[in-house]
Amino acid sequence: MSATTSDATAATPSSAPSTGRKDLRRSVREAERRAEQLHSGRSGYWFILPFAVVFLVFLVWPIIYGLWMSLTDRTLIGTNPGFVGLTNFIEAFGDPQVWQTLWQTVLFTLGSTVPLVLVAMVMALLVFTGLPGQWLWRFAFFASFLLPVAVVTQVWAWMYQPDLGLFNTWLGALGIEPVGWLTDPNWAMISIIAATVWWTVGFNFLLYLAALQAIPEHLYEAAAIDGAGSWRRLFSITLPQLGRTTWLVLALQILSSLKVFDQIYLLTAGGPNGSTRSILLYIYDTGFVNYRLGYASAISYIFFALIVILSLTRFFGGRKEA
Repeated sequence: MSATTSDATAATPSSAPSTGRKDLRRSVREAERRAEQLHSGRSGYWFILPFAVVFLVFLVWPIIYGLWMSLTDRTLIGTNPGFVGLTNFIEAFGDPQVWQTLWQTVLFTLGSTVPLVLVAMVMALLVFTGLPGQWLWRFAFFASFLLPVAVVTQVWAWMYQPDLGLFNTWLGALGIEPVGWLTDPNWAMISIIAATVWWTVGFNFLLYLAALQAIPEHLYEAAAIDGAGSWRRLFSITLPQLGRTTWLVLALQILSSLKVFDQIYLLTAGGPNGSTRSILLYIYDTGFVNYRLGYASAISYIFFALIVILSLTRFFGGRKEA
């Protein structure tokens, strides 16, 4: 009995170092694993560093600097701008030109958004139904969107020429008096809207075509079994399935149209008599023609706030629908 006890007692100390060495090796491996994870996590920062630098330099800093500039009377010819607080914002809210150009921007947005949504949907439906030579139709509908704005405006300016333009030539062949497409205040905004629709409808067409191709085929098969015709399938299946895409296209188009500048600047420069002057063109004229950078910055931030409000309204409206 005593011999057995002494043997067990003698074996205990020898097993303790073995267990301790196992625990030590386990701790070392765990520490190495954590160190490796930490190192791999830190290495990821080097991949996002170039984007972070560009984001801070070209987006965050201009926003901060522009906000500070809107609180000063800075000009292009001044070297020591003074702090004026909210004076520029107060002046902007009382400036009739701000409200007039904002209203003309809204008119352009309403006039261009509706056809850009409806025409794009019709074009996508025509291609989706199986027109012969689909690749040609897809290319033709989308190709104009790939053109730069300078080319688009030059082509449409030629067609809008009062004497030799394509449209007035057609009108003359029909015995109708020529129209001042870009010189008549009643037609100038309509002419810009027409050029914009032709230029940008291809992007919306592509969104609608992708949405049509994502509609489950079994819905049409079930409707065909029930005896539904093509028009019934269109109004009961296709158009309801395009609801989310329509809201997306509508939101994107409104935000894009509110920021119109290029085609107006190149076609009419805001004329005739300011009838096509958008708010961004007024901001440009205020800052770079009249040299009032501080006041132009204040108008920019008022307009920016309106766009943010519209974006948030669409965002929360979309979440509610979801």
